[in-house]
Amino acid sequence: MRVAILGGGYAGMAAAVTLSGEGVPVTVFEAAGHLGGRARRIEYRGGTLDNGLHILIGAYRETLRLVRLVHPDLDKVLLRLPLDWRIEHAFRLRAAPLPAPLNLAAGLITASGVSFTARLAAMRFVRALKAMSFRLPGDTTVAELLQSHRQDEAVSRHLWRPLCIAALNTPPEQASAQVFANVLRDSFGGSRADSDLLLARCDLSALFPDPAADYVRTCGGEVLLGRTVTAVTHDRGQFAVHAHGERREFAHVVCALSPHRLGAVVAELPLLADIAATVARFHYQPIHSVYLQYAQRPPLPAPLMGLKGGLAHWVFDRETICGEPGRLAAVISAEGGHQEMDQAALAQRVHTELAQALGPLPEPLWSRVIAEKRATFACTPGLERPSQRTPLAGFHLAGDYVASDYPATLEAAVRSGIHCAQRVLESIQVGPIPSISTV
Repeated sequence: MRVAILGGGYAGMAAAVTLSGEGVPVTVFEAAGHLGGRARRIEYRGGTLDNGLHILIGAYRETLRLVRLVHPDLDKVLLRLPLDWRIEHAFRLRAAPLPAPLNLAAGLITASGVSFTARLAAMRFVRALKAMSFRLPGDTTVAELLQSHRQDEAVSRHLWRPLCIAALNTPPEQASAQVFANVLRDSFGGSRADSDLLLARCDLSALFPDPAADYVRTCGGEVLLGRTVTAVTHDRGQFAVHAHGERREFAHVVCALSPHRLGAVVAELPLLADIAATVARFHYQPIHSVYLQYAQRPPLPAPLMGLKGGLAHWVFDRETICGEPGRLAAVISAEGGHQEMDQAALAQRVHTELAQALGPLPEPLWSRVIAEKRATFACTPGLERPSQRTPLAGFHLAGDYVASDYPATLEAAVRSGIHCAQRVLESIQVGPIPSISTV
């Protein structure tokens, strides 16, 4: 009853850990030399960088549960910060040390950088969504949703717009209002800790996929790196996975590959043709991570700060977060004119923006731009996303792109992997089925 897991990102490793914990042997196929998929380690200049800069939140219950499973001391790998939303010197919202929802209500009413009228309108917006249980009568764009609730231009520019781009990686003029409402529900509508920000103190492969692989191997499973899956075939109830010139048979397959790779891999499975066609209609949004190494720590006032008016959206103090002296990392989410710039020019532009925000800075010792061109699917209104259940028994889809309430986040990926593992366990009836916590 061995299970093949295609892809060693957060979705695939979540499925692998869940199945391994229930005694089901798995084989993970990962094409790259490092685990993590679109949230993985890249080696550079004798150290490590991440191919995407991710912010976790306290509401990521399943991600935190699995990270805790493979890292017993969570504080060593995640820096937890109460919500402190800083956009340079233009705006600041700090959650108050009060029970939810008073913590965020007090934060909104005392936020600096926007008028009192705008703060009241923002509170009314959140209360209106809560009164609807965060379910909109119909999907539209985030920009249209904000306009219909008469959100002030300044609070939209400093709070709602950057939150939309950070969470959905899609500009508000294109982004799904319903998915945005789901994000607000889980970050602002739950417990006090749900709105906390969590920043990885280590690289993203070391945060979960690498120790998850150790866990899987300890349980008798395999994690194979450098094994590109070229096709999956099905005959007489068995799946054959073709990778690295080999053919291996399995009873079940959890496909946790990036969506743009799905069509080629399932081309010989006619029952999955409609799913492949649905995914082929996806559009994608990029993420650019810009690393700047300085001789000494630049004067960043917080571990994480938003930037205004330029290309970069957020800057991370890597020295404070993960002990990398003098290093800043900026993230540019979604599409824009920066995609046409060469990497050297883009790094210089971000350095200039940081100097404008922080004061004079020396030229960086080195810079590195990592462009993930298809970092996430474009999360647009009414987007059709495939179900994890497929017409082919034993073949399951995992990934941040499958149908769910969530945009393309680590939590969406992890939950999809756990759901696939649950379906496998149900089919082979191995022990109690682990449940997913609800927010």
